[in-house]
Amino acid sequence: MMLSCLIVDDEPLAADVIESFVAKMPHLHLTGKVNSATEALSVLKSEKVDIMFLDIQMPEMTGLELLKTLRNPPIVIFTTAYPNYALESYEIDAADYLLKPIAFDRFVKALNKAEERLKSMNHVENGDTPDYIFVKADGKLVKINIPDICYVEGLKDYVIIHTPQSKVVTHNTMKNIEALLLTDENFIRIHRSYIINLRFVKEIEGNSFRVKDQLLTIGTTFKEDVQAKLEKFRFS
Repeated sequence: MMLSCLIVDDEPLAADVIESFVAKMPHLHLTGKVNSATEALSVLKSEKVDIMFLDIQMPEMTGLELLKTLRNPPIVIFTTAYPNYALESYEIDAADYLLKPIAFDRFVKALNKAEERLKSMNHVENGDTPDYIFVKADGKLVKINIPDICYVEGLKDYVIIHTPQSKVVTHNTMKNIEALLLTDENFIRIHRSYIINLRFVKEIEGNSFRVKDQLLTIGTTFKEDVQAKLEKFRFS
C-alpha cells in the first residue's frame, strides 16, 4: 500500500536527510516538503497525508501548536533536536519521537510504528471492530473493553471514557472515538459531547437518556438519528 507523507522542518539539511530516507522506501510517496507550519496547513487542506514528519521548534508556530489546530491530523512522527518535548509529544499521541541527527535504522523503526497505527485505523474503517481499545492516560496506555464503556464525554481536546468501575481521561477527539465505537450497533452519538452505549441505558426521560445515573441530553441535530436507532430496539 502506497502511503503519502509530508516533511515539515525549517532546517533544510534535516529535511533533506528525511527526504533521502523516504526515497529509500518504495511504498512511501512524498506529498510535500515545507519549512513552516503555515505551509504545512496549506498542504494538509489540499492533499491526503498519511504520515507527517514534523519538527517542533519552528518560527511563528511550533509543531505542537500546529497539531492542536488540526481536527483530523495524520499520523505524526516528531523530528527534533530537543529532547525536552518528548513527554508532551506522547500526550498528543505521536507515533514516535526522533532526535536529530536521525539514523536510518531509527527512522525505519518509527515508520513501522506509524504503519501499525494506520493498519489498526484501517481495520476499524473496514468494519473489523476490536473488542477493546488502548488509550493514553496519565502517561501510560490503558486497556478498555469496548462493551464495558457506558458513555463517552467530550471536553475540548480531551474525552472522558466512563465505565461501571472508573472514568479514563485521554487526549483525543470525539471523532476518533466515534470511528472506533460506532461500528458496534449498541453505541450511538446523541450529542456533540456524548456517545452512549445502549446496553447501559436505564431509561429515557423526555429528551434525555439516563446512563450510569447521569441524565444525558439529546442534541437537536442528533434527534433524527437517535429516533431511527431506537426504532430497531423498540417493541411497543
